Amino acid sequence: MKRIIILIPIFNDWDSLNKLLAEINNNIKDIKNFYFECLIVNDASTISRPKILKPPNIRSLKLMNMKINKGHARCNAFGIRYVSQKEKFDYLILMDGDGEDRPLEIRSMIDKISIYPDYSVVAKRIKRSEGFFFKFLYSLHKIITKIFTGKKINFGNYSCLTSKDVKILSDEKSLWSSFSGSVKKHLNNLNEIESIRGSRYFGPSKMSLLNLIIHSFAIMAVFKYQVFLRSFIIIIILFFLNSYFDVFSFFSYFLIALFNIIIFLISFREQKNELFKSQENLESIKELNH
Repeated sequence: MKRIIILIPIFNDWDSLNKLLAEINNNIKDIKNFYFECLIVNDASTISRPKILKPPNIRSLKLMNMKINKGHARCNAFGIRYVSQKEKFDYLILMDGDGEDRPLEIRSMIDKISIYPDYSVVAKRIKRSEGFFFKFLYSLHKIITKIFTGKKINFGNYSCLTSKDVKILSDEKSLWSSFSGSVKKHLNNLNEIESIRGSRYFGPSKMSLLNLIIHSFAIMAVFKYQVFLRSFIIIIILFFLNSYFDVFSFFSYFLIALFNIIIFLISFREQKNELFKSQENLESIKELNH
């Protein structure tokens, strides 16, 4: 039997968590040769926790309470490093706790790792549930990322990682800033499944425009040297085309320079020391058996 841990960061979304656990339970009940455990990372929630029931098909359910809110990405980074150091497992599944990562796609991941057991699996987004403006910005983000990094990054946190890949990521400082960027940079063998972004179970999305922009820059900052090199090449091309575009070229120089400055500043979010001492933020671990 292969052991799979499902890592779920939570900040105040307790009602969503209970519904998510119930749906996970329904979608794993017929899966053979694997057993599942859940690790909930409570990111210093400010809303009192209701009773959380352990579903029958989840063998173990643990709640890890953090002292200080660090944000979703850093909860994942903490969880990955904790599991790598403290748990014995075969695979780690990362999921959002609000319903946007659909539990029914767990089966597709299991099917993929059953065929290719040494390859991690990411959930490639083929359809999103947000409004037009968000979809437009997301598409723009993918285009800019491709141009300046040479990488096509069309997945988020939802993934199934091998224990070997978890160990690799757990030592990379970029994990503290961007999961998907770190996966693309440091993991060589990846499979993918097609994934539809689900709708939140309760309430509006917590992803603000500012957070979306920071998220996008954080991914590109993982590849900052590629960004700098490609920016330099683009500037050279614009220089030779200057007679055709005139004022537009100088405006482009300014935008590219500003873009690279932001990338450079965002790269300081990659803190290896913070990642390595992230367990100091752990307040308690509670086994939820009922």
